[in-house]
Amino acid sequence: MKETRDRILEVALEVLGENPDAGMGEIASSAGVVRRTVYGHFPSRLDLLRALMERAVAEMEAVLAEVNASEADVSWVEFVARVWPVTHRYRVLLALRRGEHGETIHGLLGPVDELLADLVQRGQDAGVFARHLPAGLLSQLAYGAVFAIADSDRSDLGSRAATITSLLMLGVPEARAVALAPG
Repeated sequence: MKETRDRILEVALEVLGENPDAGMGEIASSAGVVRRTVYGHFPSRLDLLRALMERAVAEMEAVLAEVNASEADVSWVEFVARVWPVTHRYRVLLALRRGEHGETIHGLLGPVDELLADLVQRGQDAGVFARHLPAGLLSQLAYGAVFAIADSDRSDLGSRAATITSLLMLGVPEARAVALAPG
């Protein structure tokens, strides 16, 4: 039963990645199950999205728990490097965040938002990150840029571009951002 649930979630990520408006029937068909099976695990589309979001949040929280560099900008670089594969898996959730279930998805992202805001606040307090915006908003913009680059059609842009762009948004000088970004 857990295998079926996990397969449905994996297929849902793929299907929704291609079409964020895809319905439960399309997800069921792609997963090789009947709609009743999908609804047995997820009574509504919102329940399916919530399960995907909870999985994404757990993965991002695990990444943030592993990032423990003393300097905030180095911690940010580690965060982007480790979260990059996660951004590809869950980039559709950002598109869905802007839809009808946005409040629910935004609420589930709360713990990640808080951890990133704390990291940016630490960087602001140390003079590493700019203070032109509150830490919470600045962190959302910077990690939003990471997801935007992951979601772009530009195959030449990758984790290095996301790292440099997000560091620049955080106010890190360009030379330092380029030096910190993995080659």
